[in-house]
Amino acid sequence: MSDDAKQYWYNTATGQVEEGQRSDWSKVMGPYPTREAAQHALEQARARTAAWDAQDEAER
Repeated sequence: MSDDAKQYWYNTATGQVEEGQRSDWSKVMGPYPTREAAQHALEQARARTAAWDAQDEAER
């Protein structure tokens, strides 16, 4: 088993978690160390974006 198979990827096109990167890189987010972390990829991305937006706004 390669190292890639031990990682998880969130497929933005299907909304499914993949074990190992199976889809094209333009359709996946990751890698994540666990299936659960990959399942929450979009929530994490939204939270980070909101935090960065707030920081940008505070710096203006």
